[in-house]
Amino acid sequence: MEFDVMTRATTWDNVGALARRVEAAGFSGMLFTEGHQVPWMNIAAASLAAPSLHFSTGIAIAFARSPMVSAEIAWELAQNTGGKFRLGLGSQVKAHIERRYASHWDKPAPQMRDYVLAVKASLKAFRREAPLRHDGPYYKMSLLPEQWTPPRHEHEDVKVDISAVGPIMVRVAGEVADGVHVHPMHSMHYIHNRLLPGVAEGARRAGRDPSAIDLIIPVIVAAGDTPEEQAKPIEEAKTTIGFYGATPNYAFQFDDLGHAGMRDQLRDCLKSGDNARVQSLITEEILDQFAVVARWDDVADRMVARYKGIASRLVIYLASHWREIDGKTLDRWGEVARAVRQAG
Repeated sequence: MEFDVMTRATTWDNVGALARRVEAAGFSGMLFTEGHQVPWMNIAAASLAAPSLHFSTGIAIAFARSPMVSAEIAWELAQNTGGKFRLGLGSQVKAHIERRYASHWDKPAPQMRDYVLAVKASLKAFRREAPLRHDGPYYKMSLLPEQWTPPRHEHEDVKVDISAVGPIMVRVAGEVADGVHVHPMHSMHYIHNRLLPGVAEGARRAGRDPSAIDLIIPVIVAAGDTPEEQAKPIEEAKTTIGFYGATPNYAFQFDDLGHAGMRDQLRDCLKSGDNARVQSLITEEILDQFAVVARWDDVADRMVARYKGIASRLVIYLASHWREIDGKTLDRWGEVARAVRQAG
């Protein structure tokens, strides 16, 4: 398994410095979310600062831009990182797509299926394997003169991944994507009983091998050698689980694990701003189902025990503040990263 850091876009100077620290510590790569900034320029800056790292988007917002534009960006980043880039796409939610991006939103799973196929049709045309021709229900593409076609290069096998949680999108991932960005709020029950069977079903529909589809899995980790050292990471982990668990798209996992009604209680806490109540609702049992809580020397073993044979890449999720982390803590994470990578 590879071991990446998740972060958000920042200034080019900041991300270059962070990339050098991440590379020196022993991580595999960096995964960029798309939030208040697009990730592309940060990836370029980070790759120039730390050329051995791998880069991915987890996720870039698909419906906000044309499939051709996404394909062109991915093609250029693949070339200039020496093949160390994967395009991770997600649907976002209707309000953002329509009211922030002024773009079209319909049924996200079939629209994402069509989007990925359109991106792959573009990449196929870039490789000169066939003329551009995609005639889907949402995206229709048939014009790509040679003078507008990106030049070929040595790293043309560009992976296209999508985020997926619910059963329909999971099947779409198995059918058309090269990898799945698993949601950070996940239990192993969810992975074994919902995610993997759904991916396999989608793959079978398309005549694909499910084992060829990579799982990129962000993990919520609370590490520390003393209760005092673990206290803040545990609070952050519980807050994250509470935030995601309050939404219908993810809350079904509580029901699967026998915690019926948890979603409604968490939703009420979020509405009232009662984080103390969230902390009490997320018990040690629930925390253990959705996060890794361990002493530093045990973190790697716990992650390997959970995810070996399942994940292609693990990603540290609670990492928006990586550039502020002190050297000692980063060194500890580097030890974890190297141990996970060596364990395979």
